[in-house]
Amino acid sequence: MLVIGERINGMFKDVRKAIQTKDKAIVQDLAKRQLASGANVLDVNVGPASADPVSAMKWLVETIYEAVDAPLAIDSPKPPVVEAGVKACKRPPIINSTDGSPDKMAALIPLAAEYKAGLIGLCMDEKGIPSTVDARLEVGMKILAACVEAGIEPQNVHLDPVILPVKFSQPQFAVSFETLRQLKTLSDPSPQLVVGLSNASQGCIDRHIVNRITLVMGIAGGLNEAIMDPFDTELMHAMITAELLMNKQIYCDSYIDAYMKSMGAGK
Repeated sequence: MLVIGERINGMFKDVRKAIQTKDKAIVQDLAKRQLASGANVLDVNVGPASADPVSAMKWLVETIYEAVDAPLAIDSPKPPVVEAGVKACKRPPIINSTDGSPDKMAALIPLAAEYKAGLIGLCMDEKGIPSTVDARLEVGMKILAACVEAGIEPQNVHLDPVILPVKFSQPQFAVSFETLRQLKTLSDPSPQLVVGLSNASQGCIDRHIVNRITLVMGIAGGLNEAIMDPFDTELMHAMITAELLMNKQIYCDSYIDAYMKSMGAGK
């Protein structure tokens, strides 16, 4: 399971403060601790923290690389901000994210191809989030086909079926899980399957349990990546156990510790 750590995001107060005051220590501490907790990739998102998000993104990426040498996911709805982050990366990143709208694909797919970056594609377009499985699959196929045509290998395309908050859109969960299950059949090799996990529990009181069960059910349906909080120990343990039960890990009595050590976490 690829864990994309979500905490370097200007939506969080500590990161917003760090961006505004250029406090490298806060960002670098979050980078180190997420990797030590089991993250494989670090999501980097300026959010609403700066009036100059292009410069802020460049500063964030450079600050992180001063402390760790880890893959990054450059996260912004604004293509110029994404481009600034991608250009500052020392290794090919993941671009988070495009959708099926022509303008977004035209801006981000060539960028991903040029820098050999992975690309997250949301199964939605300029019309919004489709309400049916077939419509979401159609958008996913459109993104995948455009990426392959641009020279991006299917395994570098990360498709997101789109998870909405259960508090506000409970019926769509069945659609999202079925979309997830079918997305992996679109190509051989198949695209990666990813979700923004915290979206599931937005506005909920019991956020931890909603996230945990969403992740476990997703893994059962083929999910192999998530943008999530690696500091949530129970969430990480649930993920490791779900993969064990899907026969992706070998059982031993200390299988959680064994998994973390195999990922290089805890150092």
